Amino acid sequence: MKKSLLTAAFVFAAQALAAGQFYVALDTSTRECHVMDTRPDGTTQKMVGSGAYKTEAEAEQAIQSLTECKS
Repeated sequence: MKKSLLTAAFVFAAQALAAGQFYVALDTSTRECHVMDTRPDGTTQKMVGSGAYKTEAEAEQAIQSLTECKS
């Protein structure tokens, strides 16, 4: 019983930490940036910027200032 409660608490905490994270990703084939709600995979999508952003608006604003995202 304790093990299942501990597992459930861990899963809930991990989901809470992951919620509200947005990433700026550079598509390696098109060289265009966009916002993702999952961490880029590092092969077809490369993470640029300062990591995770708390809101989608922060990530969109970061695209405007990142040199990797300017065509």
